Amino acid sequence: VWICSGQSNMEFPVGITANAQIEIEQANYPLIRCFNVPKIVSLQPNATLSGGLWKPVSPDNVKGFTAVGYFFARELYHNLKIPIGIISTNVGGTIIETWISSKAFEKSATFTDMTSKIPKATIAEVNEQSLALLTAQITAVQGPLPKLKEVDQWKYSTFDDGSWKIMNIPGLWETKGWPKLDGSVWFRKEIIIDATDALNVAVLNLGRIDETDEAYVNGVKVGETKARPTDERKYVIPAGVLKVGKNSVVIRVEDIGGGGGFGSPADKIYLTVGEKVFGLSGDWKYRIASVNANGFAIYPNTYPTLLFNAMIHPLTSYPIKGVIWYQGESNASRGYQYRETFPLLINDWRAHWKQGDFPFLFVQLANFSMDKRTKAQGSTWAELRESQRSALALPNTGMAVTTDIGDAKDIHPKNKQDVGKRLAAIALKKVYGKSIVSGGPVYEKYKLEGNRIIISFNSLESKLMIKDTFKLLKGFTIAGQDQKFFDASAYLKGNTVVVYSNKIINPVAVRYAWEDNPESANLFNKAGFPASSFRTDNWDLVTKNVMYQIGF
Repeated sequence: VWICSGQSNMEFPVGITANAQIEIEQANYPLIRCFNVPKIVSLQPNATLSGGLWKPVSPDNVKGFTAVGYFFARELYHNLKIPIGIISTNVGGTIIETWISSKAFEKSATFTDMTSKIPKATIAEVNEQSLALLTAQITAVQGPLPKLKEVDQWKYSTFDDGSWKIMNIPGLWETKGWPKLDGSVWFRKEIIIDATDALNVAVLNLGRIDETDEAYVNGVKVGETKARPTDERKYVIPAGVLKVGKNSVVIRVEDIGGGGGFGSPADKIYLTVGEKVFGLSGDWKYRIASVNANGFAIYPNTYPTLLFNAMIHPLTSYPIKGVIWYQGESNASRGYQYRETFPLLINDWRAHWKQGDFPFLFVQLANFSMDKRTKAQGSTWAELRESQRSALALPNTGMAVTTDIGDAKDIHPKNKQDVGKRLAAIALKKVYGKSIVSGGPVYEKYKLEGNRIIISFNSLESKLMIKDTFKLLKGFTIAGQDQKFFDASAYLKGNTVVVYSNKIINPVAVRYAWEDNPESANLFNKAGFPASSFRTDNWDLVTKNVMYQIGF
């Protein structure tokens, strides 16, 4: 039995992978079984799961199974002909900190102080306390929440809003003094229209609003949009609604979770009347009408430990063969710190299962990103990948490199078959003793020879190869003491790579595949496995000082 854990790329189901229909039709493996752990959070370690059933792999069942886990298990079954169980316990968009126990954090010098900020109460008690604090804040600022009968009058131009507070628009209200508010807020603004414009059709542009809104002009409803936070609002105001002199524009905004308010830049918020444009950004009067009592839901990333408590701890009494892990996208902004949190998780899980150093295999982040940053700006994903690779220093670990099978335009690449196969290759060699090639070249050391740098590798289970019709090595950069990197030329010399550039007379450092999306990097071994990204320098990285904080 293998644990399959992580975030969305481990959660990604068979039903939407590449060649999904064929995969589903051919999924007849009654000796492969999958268990989906219910997705819940807990502030305390749970002893048992809230549900879940073992299901055999069949066309009827496989569609919702973890694709990476299924293809991993299928490859093991094809080679071993033994029953394989996979326990799928993963949640999309989650950070690694939510998968680590409080005991592990308490033993860490970096994180021990943080544990005091994790509530000791139940989730229901925390929600109740949060609601009470928010209600008290609202009362202190604007008085008690209004009755529905009073709110009905707020859309009219005759309503007296003299006691309302001021908020500068645009922006989410979480950044304007209301970080914990989910609910409905009304906004009012007055504009002056002359006689010529009052007779014309007008258009009210509000940009994006998170997430539901109703718009009124002089008490007349001119438009609404429900639960579409990425849509730009554009409402036609019929002729005759505007009047000479003062006109009221009233917007009711409702948000049930996350950020709430006006999400577009100031130049997206305006009123057009004929050829005239009236800017509407700036000060608006506002009043909170209601609070979403369910808006205090604690999400997986709200506090550390939440998913460990609910989705890992109940499993730790269950014997397992090992773990496969695919996570890190949500930690890329803290890529350097991941070299501490990732080993912390591995050691933490091993301590809780009490099965020694069981196999812990993981996926190094795939290539992704349309962001064409310069090499001088660095790469958060490359830094995260380096931290992942550093975990290979722990015993009985293995890493599947996937920087050649991602998708620059999609953070969820659909080729999960090869991901599963690469993890399975590691397991077949390291865990089940098969004599096969299980991975690609991993950087070991370098040496200087004149204006060239010679790169050596370990894990050379197969000879180096250039995956290119013209045998041109790509993906290498080189720098001198000034730490400015330039694209480099490179060639194979036996099982080493020689790197140089005519722009660098005295090189001191080389980097390979050091990008979010190193899709051109083409150093492989002859078994078809790509080399992992690496750097020879120890210079400061862009994420070095970015640390985890609760609530961020």
